[in-house]
Amino acid sequence: MRQAGRYLPEYQALRKQAGSFMSLCLTPELAAEVTLQPVKRFGMDGAILFSDILMVPYGLGYALEFIEGKGPVLEKFFGTMPVFETEKFYSRTSPIYETVKRIKQEKPEKAGLIGFCGGAWTVACYMLGNSADQFLYARDFSLSADRIFRQLLDVLVEASGFYLIEQIKAGAEAIQIFDSHAGLAPPGMYEDYVVAPTRALVRKIHAVFPHIPVIGFPRQSLVENLAHYTRETKVTALSLDTSAGLAWAQENIHAVLQGNLDPKLMEGEAAPMLEAAATILKTMKKPFVFN
Repeated sequence: MRQAGRYLPEYQALRKQAGSFMSLCLTPELAAEVTLQPVKRFGMDGAILFSDILMVPYGLGYALEFIEGKGPVLEKFFGTMPVFETEKFYSRTSPIYETVKRIKQEKPEKAGLIGFCGGAWTVACYMLGNSADQFLYARDFSLSADRIFRQLLDVLVEASGFYLIEQIKAGAEAIQIFDSHAGLAPPGMYEDYVVAPTRALVRKIHAVFPHIPVIGFPRQSLVENLAHYTRETKVTALSLDTSAGLAWAQENIHAVLQGNLDPKLMEGEAAPMLEAAATILKTMKKPFVFN
């Protein structure tokens, strides 16, 4: 969703101009243009900041690059705890806040502007391993070195809170927390590794900007965890993947809902996709964000 224009020819042209994905993310005029390309072409109701969830460890001083055909290559955490220093973090991430300011100035008035970060659990997984093996080492490390892992989560919450507050100061009107690998949290640790850090992050945001909506996306979570996650974290909205039925969610989740068209339908014929979209819209009887 946050990089929904990647297939567009105008995106491909800018990507080539930037030279690298990191350059595209850290060049405000280009990142702002990429953010607005789908809005300009399709008249979307929302613009989602073009960036990456790994900008938080980058802001903490970790080396990061994106390699064609391989994806993100992030310097790994080897036990030396990162230190969140406001000035250094701000200096490394300042282009992103400038991007938000540009989008705010250039977007259509009716289009909302959504900023984002990664969930602490998901970002920690990338700092310890990679998705190719479902973050096996990261999951093992979280259990075998629980005290150190919790300290890492605390640092990520502190840095992410600052990062999101600066996005809001720059013009973001809503925030989404992408815990893209929440479903991989070890059994029995979902509360401590996914729910608790998200709750702390939402509190940080709302202590400064109580009116800003926060969307939580604990992707691949067990359905039975979703109501608890929403209730305990105090997110304003819950983004759903395809594992939770919308009828069930309407009955059991007391928040705005977002989702849950299967992205695989986007790769096939138009008719099944449109039928599924129509079914979602007919099913929803409460406040809902379709994406």
